[in-house]
Amino acid sequence: MEPLAMTTIFLMTCFSCLLFSAWRSKSQTGKQPPGPFALPFVGSMLHLNPRNLPQSLEKLSRKYGPVFTIHLGPKEIVVLYGYDAVKEALIDQADEFSGRGVLPLLVKFFQGTGIVTSNGETWKQLRRFALTTLRDFGMGRKSIEERIQEEAHFLVERLKSTRERPFNPGNFLVHAVSNIICSIVFGDRFDYEDKKFLTLIELMDENNRLQNSMQTQLYNFIPSILEHLPGPHQKMAKNMEAVCKFISEIVTAHQESLDPTCPRDFIDSFVIKMEQEKGNAHSEFTVETLTRTTLDLFLAGTGTTSITLRYGLLILLKYPEIQEKIHKEIDHVIGRDRSPCMADRSQMPYTDAVIHEIQRFIDFLPLNVPHAVTKDTMFRGYLIPKGTMIFPVLSSVLYDSKEFPNPEQFDPGHFLNANGTFKKSDYFMPFSAGKRICVGEGLARMELFIFFTAILQNFTLKPVTDHKDIDISPMISSLANMPRPYEVSFLPR
Repeated sequence: MEPLAMTTIFLMTCFSCLLFSAWRSKSQTGKQPPGPFALPFVGSMLHLNPRNLPQSLEKLSRKYGPVFTIHLGPKEIVVLYGYDAVKEALIDQADEFSGRGVLPLLVKFFQGTGIVTSNGETWKQLRRFALTTLRDFGMGRKSIEERIQEEAHFLVERLKSTRERPFNPGNFLVHAVSNIICSIVFGDRFDYEDKKFLTLIELMDENNRLQNSMQTQLYNFIPSILEHLPGPHQKMAKNMEAVCKFISEIVTAHQESLDPTCPRDFIDSFVIKMEQEKGNAHSEFTVETLTRTTLDLFLAGTGTTSITLRYGLLILLKYPEIQEKIHKEIDHVIGRDRSPCMADRSQMPYTDAVIHEIQRFIDFLPLNVPHAVTKDTMFRGYLIPKGTMIFPVLSSVLYDSKEFPNPEQFDPGHFLNANGTFKKSDYFMPFSAGKRICVGEGLARMELFIFFTAILQNFTLKPVTDHKDIDISPMISSLANMPRPYEVSFLPR
């Protein structure tokens, strides 16, 4: 732990203990979920490990049950643990749990605008518009499948150019995945050598690394203190500003070259909508919401899928026997001469099961993106006041031992029936569930299948160390599970 972080925790804990005798819990008008004792200012910090909140919450669930309360600083949060509680909230009581809870770190980076962190009418209108417009530009249709196939071809050729030299494939995967969402949102893909694009990817990669620091994790507990201190959280904010500037420049260029009769992409469609609502003083369609919504789509459409691909390749390095089975299925169904397509997936149950198991196993967003209740809500006999933040813990669903025997083990059999056919599971929630389910779920599913099969159709993955020594446990943070750095050689098949 960094010295500054240790000093901050020590001072705040001592200060809290001195004030304890004067501190009282806020009055309650109904029975609220139980939870661990909380101190003023630092909340439940003594019961939580900022570096591994999912593990801390798992321990607390054993004591307090599937619905309990924690405090991040003064912020009260209700935790939902296990499939039944998560499903009951996000699906059965979808309206009440459709709000977006905002962690201090998310507020700092996204400022409560755009699709991901907005609420109320702003969120409803922006999400509805985004879904409709993305469908208009091919998301979930044959046209976007062809774009993914084309990008997969570029990626394969780039991997061939490495001539079997071991390297970290992270940037290659980010470039390829990012170009798909860029073609939808910005109207075009970027060349792999484009300097602005490379800088953008570097900023995002740096933020992925910085989020694992202790100070970044502590920001959610004591933002009022850390906001005034230097550290990685400040660097992350500057990087995010640079990404926003990049997007703002593209938005300005679109406004200057717009042809209202022929929208080229998402940004054009949004600008046209802005013009249509120019006389509406309460319009949700502004330059600010355009920039933030575009940022949401760009980050979500780039980061999640590329990290899943990167993590998935690491897992296949660990288990060469699984890689070999995928090779056989690809050769049988697709062969070596044509590009994989989505129609192949139904005939490739093993490959489909492996991709699902990768998503389950890596548990990319273990706590989910926080929700909030939109009104005073009764849930399992407890009163949850309007605006209370909710953690529907996805790891408690994806790692449910009743549904997935030995969940800590990577096993494609979790998604296979005894006869080898693919087995669906209601517990498969990597994209969340309910009204806040990921806007780009359909796109991500297409990308994962086509990119994975295209890579394995053309290459055998060779590790630089013995596969038994490969560590596939994540680099854990409170927000996302990241794969450990690695190198791999792509051997042409």
